[in-house]
Amino acid sequence: MGSLRVQFSFLKEVQISTRQVVYETNQKTVVCGLRNGPRKPMWRSRVLSSEAIQAVHSVKLATSHDKLEEILKNKLSRLLKADVLDTLTELQRQNEVHLALKVFNFVRNEEWYIPDLSVFNSMIMMLGKNKFIKTVEQLFVHMMKEGLQPDSRTYTELIGAYFRVHLIEKAMEAYELMKISGFCPDELTMKILIRNLEKAEEKELVVRVKKECANYIDYPEKFLKETERSTNRYHVRACSSNDKNHFIDRFASGSPKFSKKKNDSKWTLQKEGLQGRQVADSLRDKSAFADVLR
Repeated sequence: MGSLRVQFSFLKEVQISTRQVVYETNQKTVVCGLRNGPRKPMWRSRVLSSEAIQAVHSVKLATSHDKLEEILKNKLSRLLKADVLDTLTELQRQNEVHLALKVFNFVRNEEWYIPDLSVFNSMIMMLGKNKFIKTVEQLFVHMMKEGLQPDSRTYTELIGAYFRVHLIEKAMEAYELMKISGFCPDELTMKILIRNLEKAEEKELVVRVKKECANYIDYPEKFLKETERSTNRYHVRACSSNDKNHFIDRFASGSPKFSKKKNDSKWTLQKEGLQGRQVADSLRDKSAFADVLR
């Protein structure tokens, strides 16, 4: 990788822009609250207030840029600080990138706004997952301009964001900057590094990071074994023997049966055991047998 550069190339005068994110106006479906299965815990509060829910609905139903600006000015500005932050967190949870950026910029312009590292970290995580790496870098710069210093979570999210867009060199620079800044990489950081470097087939870097686990992890050997086990858990490996058994994790399932439809080149898997009407017939027979025993 050459000499270490601890100064990122993106540390310059920039301005957060929401034009890099596509704003879809045709989608009218509004999802809010804990309704469809388990959700990730929200940052500020466990339950959204009715005002925050209405704000999320109104923001998501905005059909144009002007309408969205009007909602932010007339409705969001009247909410309590906690409700505004809950609105931002809910938009992040729903992965509404454009809307979350709009609300985030609105929050930063409010009189009561105080720079909060948790808010920046959540925004970096959301933008990194969606591969908006330029916006992530801009946000990193603005965070330091507002007097906030990155913590271990900030660097971990930054490393993950770089790996998602295959910028391995920048990810390693962020890792080195993290160590120089006095933060010890935790297990999550090391897992992200090892898995992504192995995926990129960077063997020398993998060996180096694994050796450094001894400096930051309490039980490095156990940690590396668990990391390798979790990485290979869902990998399907075919044996070279004649039976060609397939193993998923530690369970041998045998060679799966395939069927080929007529006049169709696509292959489909067949499930073993009773299927379709056979299941109903089997249940009917068992029920009749139970009646006889009575």
